[in-house]
Amino acid sequence: MSAVRNIKVFLADDSIVLRERLLEMLAEIPGVEVLGCAGDGLHAINCIRELKPDAVVLDIQMPCGTGLDVLKNIKRDGSGPLVIVFTNFPYPQYRRRAMESGAEFFFDKTTEFEKLRELFGQLAGNLEPQPH
Repeated sequence: MSAVRNIKVFLADDSIVLRERLLEMLAEIPGVEVLGCAGDGLHAINCIRELKPDAVVLDIQMPCGTGLDVLKNIKRDGSGPLVIVFTNFPYPQYRRRAMESGAEFFFDKTTEFEKLRELFGQLAGNLEPQPH
C-alpha cells in the first residue's frame, strides 16, 4: 500500500443534502481534506481559483453558471485541478462535453457513489487501484 497523500478537494453542487453526504463520506477517507463548497457556478469558479484544490467534484446543473461553464473556466489554460463530474444527468452528450472540456472522470450520482469513494481512496494512496 502507498503512503497516504493529502488531497485537497472542493465540492460544487447546488444540493445542500448531497454536499453534506459528500462531506461525511470524504471525511472518512484518510488524506482527503475538503477546502470548501459552493452551491452555484459563479461562487465555485471564484473559490476554486482562490483555494487551488487538487480535485473538484462538480455537478452539471447549478444556478449562476452550469458545471460545464465552471469546468471550461477552471481548465481554460490547460491546467487546473482534477475534475470529477458527479451528476444526475449521466447522458452521453453530457459525458462527451465534460470530457472534451477537461474533466478526468464522470460519475452518475444515483449509481456510482461508491466509485467516487474508491477514486478518492486511490488518489489519497490508501486504496489500491481496482481494475475496471
